[in-house]
Amino acid sequence: MAIWDRFFRNQSKEVKQASMVGYFGVQPNMGKSYSYDDLAREGYLKNAIVFRCVNEISKGASAVPFVVKAGEEPLEMHPLIDLLNRPNPLQSYSEFFASLFGYLLLSGNAYYVKVGGLDNTPRELHLLRPDRIKIEGGSGAIPQRYEYMINGRVEQIYEVDQDSGFSDLKQTKLWNPLDDYYGCSPLSAAAVEVDQHNLASKHNINLLNNGARPSGAVVFKPRDDQGYSVNLSETQRQQLLTDLNNRFSGTANAGRPLLLEGDFDWKEMGLSPKDMDFINLKHLSSTDIAMCFGVPSQLVGVPDQQTYANVAEARLALYEETIIPYLRKLESDLNEWLVPQFREDLKFEYVIDEIPALSERRRRIYENVIGAVSQGIMTRNEARNLVGLAPVDGADDLLVPANLFPINEAAPAPAEPEEQEEDEKLYELDEDNKALSDINTKPTQSMADEAEKGLEWRREFNRGGTEIGVARARQLVNRDNLSIDTVTRMHSFFSRHEVDKEAEGFRPGEKGYPSAGRIAWALWGGDPGQRWARGKRNEIEREEANG
Repeated sequence: MAIWDRFFRNQSKEVKQASMVGYFGVQPNMGKSYSYDDLAREGYLKNAIVFRCVNEISKGASAVPFVVKAGEEPLEMHPLIDLLNRPNPLQSYSEFFASLFGYLLLSGNAYYVKVGGLDNTPRELHLLRPDRIKIEGGSGAIPQRYEYMINGRVEQIYEVDQDSGFSDLKQTKLWNPLDDYYGCSPLSAAAVEVDQHNLASKHNINLLNNGARPSGAVVFKPRDDQGYSVNLSETQRQQLLTDLNNRFSGTANAGRPLLLEGDFDWKEMGLSPKDMDFINLKHLSSTDIAMCFGVPSQLVGVPDQQTYANVAEARLALYEETIIPYLRKLESDLNEWLVPQFREDLKFEYVIDEIPALSERRRRIYENVIGAVSQGIMTRNEARNLVGLAPVDGADDLLVPANLFPINEAAPAPAEPEEQEEDEKLYELDEDNKALSDINTKPTQSMADEAEKGLEWRREFNRGGTEIGVARARQLVNRDNLSIDTVTRMHSFFSRHEVDKEAEGFRPGEKGYPSAGRIAWALWGGDPGQRWARGKRNEIEREEANG
């Protein structure tokens, strides 16, 4: 217990003493200190790679649509939808969330506050600059308060409920291994690479300003009348440098010959092509910066065998590995903080499937689930759930690969040629079997009426039964004489599906009536068909026993 207490006591002490350096995850003992201003100015405003990475993520994330659901039903209109579409009078949905993700990427923290109405229900959402927020630590992982500061003066205090952790200010942060309260920015991890990239750019600019020529030295070797060496005075030295810069530096003077008189000599200080290869350094730094942000290098202009195919794959990877995880994090924060304030059973969701860049991903998923359904690995409703669709009645049975009908309704493996023929030609009578028996196999009118009802239900509700069941119903409606094998199959169907009569929706007045099972039951003749098939099967067995 003493060790635990000492740990939290030390953490609290660090928070009180922390500067901006601390919460950006860059500690003084790591070398250079970076404030939010440094990261934003030198990293974002002056570095093309960081600028591109932040905009790729923030604009991509803010373009993803959302829905608000009551249960599993998306709502068309609701005050929460209005709030998110227009968080405040100055920002639209895309502007607000692009700025939110921008702050999150540059500082590791995003802060937003609500402005409530008379009932304290959120009416507006406003973003706060991360460098203006100071967190006062509590006794554990829950902050005591948030202080909004301008020019070192506290302008607003947002208290935090120590039991629930709720506050009118919400912080979305990235994980920081060295701090309980402030997040760690990807930019702070890439700070060294950003410096390298910026210095390489400045070097190239200076090289161009000098005519893309390496520097050299003007050697002054004067002697007096007696032959002794003399030196330039400070005034003469400065004048010489000024003249050289004015007349021979810059791109306009590139290639201009240098005219030296008297005891002046020029000694060129050449650099090897390898020493001058700062372009390669920029490319390496660019790749590392993009890696820290989770952006494929192809999307930030780094030469990397760019083709249409790998750029498309890079775009897909950007969403799957970076943008979608950020969206899920914010989705979780909004469902935990914002949605409950409307005091309804609501849920906020991003509609990932409507992202154009993920069309290839969706195609692959559909191919996989279709294959799984056709091979009897998963049911149709399991597949629908996997692709984000609601379940439907009659789609909870596994399918067999051959004909894609419920496995528990599948006919036994054909042993006789006439069995196969009936599966293919369900309307034809098996004359051979009929000739072997004097049993009357013509369906009754009540069976026909039940089958006709099943066909009408199936057309109306689009559920229940299989193609074989539909074909059987048409046989019954037409009151065709049935083969002995068909009678046997009808008896087998009713024996297997007797249990379906106990399921909800089988009887009038029950929820979901008529259920998929009730419709399938009707297609095979219903209760009249069950009694008829049982009686005919008994006759067949007696005839077979008598030889």
